[in-house]
Amino acid sequence: MSTTTTSQTPESEGPARSGRLIQNESTMEIPVHLLFRDDPDPVSVPLRPAVVGRRQGTGEQPRFRRPLPARPRPAVQVDPELAERPARVLPGAAGVLAGACGVAGCLASSWWAGVLPPLATEALRLPEYAGAGLGPAQWAAYAGAGALGLFGFGGLARGRTGRAWVLGLFGRYRGTVRRTGLMWVNPLLLRRRVDVRLRHWRSEPMPAADGNGVALRAVVLVVWRVRDTARAVLGVEDHETYLRECVEAALARVPVEMPGGTRGSAELAGDALTRLVAADAAPVGLEVFSVQPVRVEYAPEVAAAMHRRRIAALDAQHRATVLSSVVDSVEDTVTRLTVRGLVELDDYERKALVKDLTVAFCSGRGEQGA
Repeated sequence: MSTTTTSQTPESEGPARSGRLIQNESTMEIPVHLLFRDDPDPVSVPLRPAVVGRRQGTGEQPRFRRPLPARPRPAVQVDPELAERPARVLPGAAGVLAGACGVAGCLASSWWAGVLPPLATEALRLPEYAGAGLGPAQWAAYAGAGALGLFGFGGLARGRTGRAWVLGLFGRYRGTVRRTGLMWVNPLLLRRRVDVRLRHWRSEPMPAADGNGVALRAVVLVVWRVRDTARAVLGVEDHETYLRECVEAALARVPVEMPGGTRGSAELAGDALTRLVAADAAPVGLEVFSVQPVRVEYAPEVAAAMHRRRIAALDAQHRATVLSSVVDSVEDTVTRLTVRGLVELDDYERKALVKDLTVAFCSGRGEQGA
């Protein structure tokens, strides 16, 4: 910034008056007295964060706004009244007894109407009866006995270990059956079988990224089970598809490292994935125990470039290791020769000896590597 002094001599004024001006390479001339004039009516201006660009030729770096903290995602909301509760069922013996009574009633109605075959009458040792014919009473007896038999045998169900039934009537949840063995369930209820055992799912290659944003393909192993059958079946359209989508969304948020990277990076990524997936799957009745990447590889579009980069990094690391070993060997050799008094070296001879030993050791390392 430079300050210049100019003189103005208008015709209307007598003596010349000098004014001090401020001027630089990026601004026009500004009178100094305008910078420090008194303002009788100060106006308060609200301060707001702004971004100042870098000035040309000054080397000043721009100042950026601080990133705003990420807002927490809203939690998944599920109907609070939708929770697993035991359904009312009867032992299987009750259904067998009701079905047997219905069959017996049908036989008795047939004997009463006189339509029971003689062979059946003799086998059942029933007294001979001419029959009253098929009238309204006989048809009513047939209907009642048939309905009892259908309800008795039609409601029999077999419960298995690790399986559950979710029951519904006309779109309303009526309870869950986790019992095993033979039981009787109302045949009018809609049954949906659910696997409640501990399960594991090995995903197909899913898109992921590492800490630098390089595209990867990751295969994860998920260990989970259904904790609340009502929410898993009725709270979401397909709980298995929902779990897959949660895993894919978590992979998009958590960086995954390639095998052979930082020690413990795989465990950290697995813990982060487990927390995210478990939090997303808990509202729909799923319990997630572990989400671990079992195979990570570069995406096809960057695989060749990253392979070359990895080989170059390994080669540079190998060269650095070899150079450090050679320098240590040369230093140890020169020190031993000097300390033991085998040779007396000045600066020039020491430099020459170091040079010769370095070339010899490097040549030997190269032949061993070949």
